[in-house]
Amino acid sequence: MKPIKLNLTVVSLLPLALLAFSSCSTEPKHQGVGFEVIQPGQAGGVRVQTYKETATVTGIDKATRKVMLVTPDGTKSTIKCGPEVANFAQIEVGDQVKATVTEQLVIFVRNPGEPSGDGAAAAVALAPLGAKPGGVMANTEEITAKVKSIDVKHRKATLLFPDGTSKSFKVRKDVDMTKHSVGDEVVIRATEAVAISVEKP
Repeated sequence: MKPIKLNLTVVSLLPLALLAFSSCSTEPKHQGVGFEVIQPGQAGGVRVQTYKETATVTGIDKATRKVMLVTPDGTKSTIKCGPEVANFAQIEVGDQVKATVTEQLVIFVRNPGEPSGDGAAAAVALAPLGAKPGGVMANTEEITAKVKSIDVKHRKATLLFPDGTSKSFKVRKDVDMTKHSVGDEVVIRATEAVAISVEKP
């Protein structure tokens, strides 16, 4: 169970960015519950995916603050607990580490004149001292791509990403492409919230 880190590079965005224009056909990376919402006629939409993961503590190295974990399918991993894990001493071999992850992806065309929110934000809430380690962490990242070209005949739009790369996407049939033009900004905002608890088996 590796720590989840959002890194909104173009490579990670391209499969998800399909939601901005076409029906999203990518499969979630974990089993879970999810849904998508689109507004007919509007480019973009919202995808929310929630899934749970469980691992068992198989070893602890207190000197290096490392915890060895194994998931139900036998996958082994070692994680380093930073100073933010205030209750590290409470972790014991055999404890169950449970994580509930909710990912939200919002894609929309920004109206002219709206301020850019490109960047990242994070929030953390931890368990009180003396209790089993746990808490909730949330991270939001946003990037803006620009419409580089529009092909109405073939219903395609090409987006230019901040790193200079571009990619073409199919446009949903219900979207009126004549309402969009080259230079429009497409906002891709991803939020990930992780609730973690350590419990006795």
